[in-house]
Formats: sequence, structure tokens, C-alpha cells
Amino acid sequence: MDADFSVELGAEDETLAFPWASGDGRLRYYDLKRQPDLLLYVDEAARWQELGEFLAQVNSAASRLQSAKCDAWFTTKLNEDEAIYGAAGKFASYVDLLFAAEPPRFSFAQHEDCVKRLTKLLSRAPQISSAAEFIIRRCFYAQAGGDAREGFHVTFYLFGYGDDQEDARRRWGIGLRLVGNAILQLSAAQPALGEAAGD
Repeated sequence: MDADFSVELGAEDETLAFPWASGDGRLRYYDLKRQPDLLLYVDEAARWQELGEFLAQVNSAASRLQSAKCDAWFTTKLNEDEAIYGAAGKFASYVDLLFAAEPPRFSFAQHEDCVKRLTKLLSRAPQISSAAEFIIRRCFYAQAGGDAREGFHVTFYLFGYGDDQEDARRRWGIGLRLVGNAILQLSAAQPALGEAAGD
């Protein structure tokens, strides 16, 4: 499994407001860490069983991370770098991940340590036609009084490649399980997901 990480903290790069809600209020953040039953209201989890299982795993008590937002889709549009997979299409997803504990949310060093450990562990996983990418981005966390405090989050992208949607989805599902297991493994390790790292 291919795995890499990058940092996007420029003025024009994507950010996340947490907690979030769509303008019409139809879509919003669900705290799956503290209320796992709310997974029933996440449309993407109902549509894609593999994503639902990953969300349950990453929001479990055994994980030091939690999810904020997600989506999944299939496409036949591949870029030049993806030609190495010899695939006709890819099944893709993203999940915005946060530290469940508040102090690490504001430490770049702890986010960097987390993604470095994850990519190192995943590089040892069996070679399948899937790729994981972890991007450290800014997150604006709502605070009491209405102000927002600037911190960080990680957008986790996963791509599974195949000859058709079913083939690509199968590899994507395997990749999700590998990443979910890696998160739990690192959550149980000492030091835990960078919590011993400095600012």
C-alpha cells in the first residue's frame, strides 16, 4: 500500500471549521466519538458499508482520533501519476480527522508526528493497488463566546484502483481496514500518536 503525507497551510489552502454545518442545516457534524449511534444519520456510512466500519473504528474508545467530515465516490478520471496502477478507475474517499483530546489539536508537531507514524506503518502493509494520503491543514475550532481558535486537522484521502467500480471498491475497502487498524495500533502505542511530542 502506498502512503504519503503533506502539509497545506497556505492562505489559499482548504481549511475546516469545527463543528460544521451546511448553509441550509441539512448536513452537519455528528459527534460519533461520544454518540456512536449517530452513525445512522451519516448518509455516506449508510451508502458505503466499508466507510461506516472505518468511522466506527476511528471514533471508538480505542482510538485517539475522531472524524469530522467524509465522502466517497468512484471516478474514471485518473492523473498521470496514477498510471502506475494500470487501472480503468478508482474508488476514492476522504475523512477529516481530529485529535479527540483538545490540547493536541493546536500542536503542529503532534499532527506531523501522527502522520509520519501512520505513513511509516502503512508502508509495511501488503502491496495492493491503493494509496493513502494524509494532509495537515488548518482547522478553526469554535470556542465558548463565539470566537474560533486556529489549530490543525488531517484530511485523509484513500484511493483504490481497479478495472471497474467493483474491483476498485474492493481494494479501497481493504485499504480502509489497513488504515483503521494502523490508527488503533498507534493509539495503543507509547508514546501515543505524538502526545509526547513538543509544540
